[in-house]
Amino acid sequence: MELLKRGCIQLTLDAAKVMVQAAEDKAREIGVDMDIAVVDAGTNLLCFHRMDGGKITSIDVAINKAFTAAATRLPTSAYAEVAGPGGKAFGIHVSNHGRFMIFGGGVPVVVEGQTIGAIGCSSGSVEQDTEVAQAGIDALLAALERETR
Repeated sequence: MELLKRGCIQLTLDAAKVMVQAAEDKAREIGVDMDIAVVDAGTNLLCFHRMDGGKITSIDVAINKAFTAAATRLPTSAYAEVAGPGGKAFGIHVSNHGRFMIFGGGVPVVVEGQTIGAIGCSSGSVEQDTEVAQAGIDALLAALERETR
């Protein structure tokens, strides 16, 4: 299994599958079916998974959370305060054809200081979405650690 392409660090489908599986496991553990999306550094969708009870309305939200986290190289939660009404970045949520997400659940994948993609999760609360996304990141980083030993 190849988790990253070396030379130019690049997220692979195998890596996305590791993340999605771990995110699904965490979602089951907390009892919330999720929509889970993984994108590469160019914000291109690598993998999408909707658990049986994942909300239909959360499909686009999960994909767009991953898009936002990869494109900005920041977790989507970083925009919650500044992009709300009265915030310095108010209105940014309508940029990029409405794809810019300003609440938690999108987390960038950072390896060797480079953002190589992101995971976005949706269907639970902001805290649950973020917890599930972080489980995907943690699983990938652990797999990479094992691979380099």
